[in-house]
Amino acid sequence: MHPAAPRALRRAAAATAASIALLAAAVGCAPQPEDNASAKASGSTGTTCAKGELATKTSGKLTVATDEPAYEPWFKDDKPASGKGFESAVAYAVAKQLGYDKSAVVWQSVPFNKAFAPGEKTFDFDINQVSISAERKKAVDFSSGYYDVRQAVIALKGTKAAKATSIADLKGLKLGAQVGTTSLNYIEDVVKPTHEAAAYAKNDQAKSALQNRQVDAIVVDLPTAFYITAAEVTNGTIVGQFENQGGTPEQFGLVLDKGSALTSCVTGAVDALRKDGTLAKLEQEWLSDAVDAPVLK
Repeated sequence: MHPAAPRALRRAAAATAASIALLAAAVGCAPQPEDNASAKASGSTGTTCAKGELATKTSGKLTVATDEPAYEPWFKDDKPASGKGFESAVAYAVAKQLGYDKSAVVWQSVPFNKAFAPGEKTFDFDINQVSISAERKKAVDFSSGYYDVRQAVIALKGTKAAKATSIADLKGLKLGAQVGTTSLNYIEDVVKPTHEAAAYAKNDQAKSALQNRQVDAIVVDLPTAFYITAAEVTNGTIVGQFENQGGTPEQFGLVLDKGSALTSCVTGAVDALRKDGTLAKLEQEWLSDAVDAPVLK
């Protein structure tokens, strides 16, 4: 009987070893819930919208960019950090919604065209009357729109251009606008003038060209048109505004890096400000005069 015992023990040992091997294999192939959960949480911290804890360019700060000079009525007295002017006020409202107080907002100067050009950005978001478009979305991200805008035509009082009442009346005129803007697009795609449009690096240059009669009229967004004719080109007049093309309103959006982890958070902030009436209130405060002009058809 004794020889049978060692054989039984050997069989039991073999069975135990096989069980251990199978268990080890099973454990090795199974998901590791604790480790994976930890790794997942770590990798997603930059994409959460925890107030004041976003993955910004500078920890604890929100870097906001705009062009220089910063024009009214979007900014007051060329001072973006003042909180005065529609876009300055919107920037601080978005910052507050994201959990950053005024002292945590850092302003940076970035030329208009560079804001939505391809390449990594030095800012968290840019606010500078940049219209959302499919073409621009190839290079950058946009928040949802914070302002619905129309384009308008400015001419000098008493000129032929000032008497225009339709798009057809504009076709034979020399028109100008800032390069890279939807204002220039409206000249080229909507008016389709017989003379090539004049493109300027800055709105200031377009205004000078109008005053020097190098162009018959210039195109800018409507609120800017009201400010220019009221405070800068006082012998200027708003000829009219264009209808939105394609049934979708043109909107200004905040510009972010392509694929930015902040895009959804910033969009959520803008949406919240629209929903609670803050954007409408700021528009009424800073842009209330820019509400009416003849429509050019």
